[in-house]
Amino acid sequence: MASRPYVLLSAAVSVDGRLDDTARDRLVLSNGRDLERVDGERAAADAILVGANTLRKDNSRLVVANSHSRSRRIARGKSEHPLKVTVTASAELDPGLAFWHCGGAKLVFTVDAAFTRARRTLGTFADVVSAGPVLDWGLLLDELGRRGVERLLVEGGGSVHTQLLALDLVDELHLVMAPLLVGEAGAPAFLGAAPYPGGATARMKLLEARAIDDVVLLRYAPKVRF
Repeated sequence: MASRPYVLLSAAVSVDGRLDDTARDRLVLSNGRDLERVDGERAAADAILVGANTLRKDNSRLVVANSHSRSRRIARGKSEHPLKVTVTASAELDPGLAFWHCGGAKLVFTVDAAFTRARRTLGTFADVVSAGPVLDWGLLLDELGRRGVERLLVEGGGSVHTQLLALDLVDELHLVMAPLLVGEAGAPAFLGAAPYPGGATARMKLLEARAIDDVVLLRYAPKVRF
């Protein structure tokens, strides 16, 4: 059986723990140098995963921007861009989103009840796989492992971050702290309430703390070892 990928969770947050504000346009939390770092993480990944809500909100392409990084991937025998993965329980994703029309291969994980709809609306653009009656993250990671994904970069959103951390499936966490306060009750949070392994006393291992201009990168190893 193929090994599950190494799961790297990446997020930029405000000081009050928000991923965005409530405005229509995306709030830019990071800065130029840090975005270059994130592009490097994309180039190092075999697959990039985001949730459906993040796709709807950001309409992001999820590609490697740096041409030299893309060339190095090709020289190593990899595709120009990592596999792009999303998860959706409803299959309500606009086929016009940029995600489908640039970059490399795409993969959609859905649930049994939405599988037929997902195949009908998205099957032209992506492989569609059901992850069970409800989304089974273990099955999802197993399937990515079978497809040769060794390193998975997860870029949001809050629900995805929460589920993976609550299930103790994250190998490394990159948390970028931006020097601003959102202060809006309806703004999306980095994490929600969940039965996190070990509870409030389970401390993560700090791997690195680094200032990148006006933001701070915190790297943690969050897996709980009993």
